[in-house]
Formats: sequence, C-alpha cells, structure tokens
Amino acid sequence: MKANNQTGRHSLILENKNGQLSQTPIYPLTVVLNDGTEIPLSNWPDKKLLLVNTASNCGYTAQYAELQQLQDQYAQTLQVVGFPSNDFKNQEPDNDATIAQFCQRNFGVTFPLVQKSQVRKGTGQHPVYQWLTQPEKNGWNDYAPSWNFSKYLINEHGVLTHYFDAGVPPLDRKILQAVGV
Repeated sequence: MKANNQTGRHSLILENKNGQLSQTPIYPLTVVLNDGTEIPLSNWPDKKLLLVNTASNCGYTAQYAELQQLQDQYAQTLQVVGFPSNDFKNQEPDNDATIAQFCQRNFGVTFPLVQKSQVRKGTGQHPVYQWLTQPEKNGWNDYAPSWNFSKYLINEHGVLTHYFDAGVPPLDRKILQAVGV
C-alpha cells in the first residue's frame, strides 16, 4: 500500500500497489437505491466501480457534476455509485426523495444513488463501507471516509485499488489514470 499525500486538505490518495486481493468478495453485497430497488454489485460485471459518499450541503457538492461527467464519458467501463450520508457535520439532512431531486435538478445526476447511509465506522455502517474499510475483507485498506465525497475505486475483478480523499476532484488526472483513461 502506498500513501500519497498531496498538498491540501482532504487530498490523501491510497493505492493498492501490491495488488492485495480481497479476502471476501464484494460482488455478493447489495445496495438499496433511493427508490427502494435492491441491486447486487454483481449487476455491474466487467466494470470498475467508483463508490462515493455524498452530501448536498457540502463545499464539495459541486463534485456531483464531475462524477456525472465521469459516468457519461466512461459508461462502458465505469459505474459511479453515490452513497448519500449525513455523517459529516449534518450536511445531508434531507430524505432520499429530496436528495435525488436535488442531485438531478442541480447536477443532472443519473448514476445510482443508494439510500442515505452511514459510511463512518461503527454500529450501523453500511455493509459496502464495512467491506471498503476492513482489511480482513478488502485485503489492505482500513481507511474510512475522511469527509463527504471520499472515493473508493474497485477494479473489474472486485479488487479495491484506490482511495481518493474528498479534496481529489473526480476528473483529477490520478483518478482518470486509475480508471484507465
């Protein structure tokens, strides 16, 4: 594992340099979308997954636009999934319907948004985020989101390859390189 600390707040990048394989596969896990639809992560075979905890009242909220741009440009090889969360400074207080409407109206978001979830470690943490933050499951990473818009990249084989802190914009060259474009 390599930690790459860029200049600035919330700009940490962690990379699975040794290619550590997950101890527990992520694909059996499911997410419940904000409309109540349950989807297994295996619904996106042969795609990289960019999992992002989001919030509507955050200084990074404008990243929704770049996340949508990533989804639009690389839809053949990448699936962005948003996890709205109120874990940081009450910046996502609304309900799922209001969140979805806000994201669509202001940023044209069409990528899936999961029901509002707890992403920080502890009782109630979403099972996907348990997998992302427990090395005994994902193979190497124990770093939980530091703030809204932290990003985790899983390759097409279900291996967690990167963690990008909130301050790393979705169209940053390091993310684009990791996505393979």
